[in-house]
Amino acid sequence: MLGASGYTGAELLRLLIRHPRVEIALLTAERRAGKAMADVFPQFAPYKLPTLSAIEGADWQRLALDVAFCALPHGTTQKVIADLLERAPGTKVVDLSADFRLADPTAYARWYGHEHAAPQLQKEAVYGLTEVYRLQIKAARLVANPGCYTTCAELALIPLLKANAIDPDEIVIDAKSGMTGAGRAAREDMLFAEVSEGFHAYGVGHHRHMAELDQEFSLAAGRDVTVTFTPHLVPMNRGILSTIYVRGAKSGARSGAKSGTKCAPDDLHALLAKAYANEPFVHVLPFRTLPQTRHVRGSNMTFIGVTADRIAGRAIIVAALDNLTKGASGQAVQNMNVMLGFAETMGLEQVALFP
Repeated sequence: MLGASGYTGAELLRLLIRHPRVEIALLTAERRAGKAMADVFPQFAPYKLPTLSAIEGADWQRLALDVAFCALPHGTTQKVIADLLERAPGTKVVDLSADFRLADPTAYARWYGHEHAAPQLQKEAVYGLTEVYRLQIKAARLVANPGCYTTCAELALIPLLKANAIDPDEIVIDAKSGMTGAGRAAREDMLFAEVSEGFHAYGVGHHRHMAELDQEFSLAAGRDVTVTFTPHLVPMNRGILSTIYVRGAKSGARSGAKSGTKCAPDDLHALLAKAYANEPFVHVLPFRTLPQTRHVRGSNMTFIGVTADRIAGRAIIVAALDNLTKGASGQAVQNMNVMLGFAETMGLEQVALFP
């Protein structure tokens, strides 16, 4: 695991320690190299784990890893993964950064402010939304784990866009995240006194996840889609809650509603329930029942609820997941399971911690 000292690294380790098919061979953390994992996260004190080391000293050929998880900040990941795969081309990689999520190099440069350092790998990478790209992930060497905000919104909307059931031009995503979504690095604006007893919007009108959302929604709809997306930071540790406003589209052959009528909120609910009926980690609640972040805390689940807006023709969809689990590390383990041919739920069966 590369980048073990952050929140996603700790969450990965929490899941992998109990995974019956995993042996942890390497843990890296540049600033914490030489320390025990328990010195960084005391909850790991009872477990025998490799000492944290610097990436530079990793001998990829000797390690002969089956899979490597990369939980490094975006922008630093590309060269590290390129070097790893050049030296050990048989290793599979699940990247939790944003570096390989965008398929278009021009879009990447526009949203991240620099050219991609590994364009050939960018072409090879498979977007890791497991429920949508399971077959491609199974054959992949490099999987780009989606962002937490994007996973939450995409699971709620992609089946509806594929079914032509909603108007792609009238999607509004109002999303809230817990503090761990901002990472573990010390920052003045993340101090307790700066964030407690209040909550605020950020990245308004130009958040990098917009590119990811537009990419996946456009693929699902078969046409260009540009969404309205506003993230907010809430003073809680974990969780994403997305409140999504949509307008039902006139039904087509795939929507399941009577031809020529607009898809009503209960039609949208039925479509989502059918799409996820056999998915282990997406649960569609009964119509008009809405999820809360506490219902999924610490689990790899996404809960989705649908209700009618008071405005005719519009529906409100609410989706909730744990940003560190299904929004990051849990989905990464889910993707590893698919890539290596394990049972997809292996190591991920934990029920949400409540309260």
